[in-house]
Amino acid sequence: MPRRFIIEAVMLAIYGEITAPAAPVEYIVPYPTIMELYEFQNSPEPLMSDPDDDLYVKSKINELIAYLEEPLNRKKLERALSIPWSKSPSILLGNSVSLTIVNALDNEQYGEFLDPIETVMVLSSLKDTTPILTDQPELISRIIEAEIPVQIFSIQDFHYAMEAGILDSEQT
Repeated sequence: MPRRFIIEAVMLAIYGEITAPAAPVEYIVPYPTIMELYEFQNSPEPLMSDPDDDLYVKSKINELIAYLEEPLNRKKLERALSIPWSKSPSILLGNSVSLTIVNALDNEQYGEFLDPIETVMVLSSLKDTTPILTDQPELISRIIEAEIPVQIFSIQDFHYAMEAGILDSEQT
């Protein structure tokens, strides 16, 4: 059974190493983070401080958008959008990586601590009892401060999170 993580779609573009793990992994991606890809794609604001890195990441965002817009993947994605909190069938992203898109909705439950994207990440994690994988230390701090009962890993600890013995949704 693959390890499962809740992740923002943009992380798949920024951190290529998480798309080539040593063991199978399923990324559960809240749909609002897919929509955020289009905002990043069209934004004149840089995502990365280095211009070469920024061009590279934006090209990866374009590739991910194009992949998700392929007819079979688009059809899978659209199936998830018919009902709140429904999930798409798996979309393969390489030999050992699959994506499941969840039609997550922000209910503003954590509005004073988290922005809408962070809220759908946390709510997805709570609904699936699946850890969050993020590159945002501030988010980790706010989740701890708010005592939100989710498991969260820094993207720098990805290999650690993949190791046996880390609780996943089957064990929590």
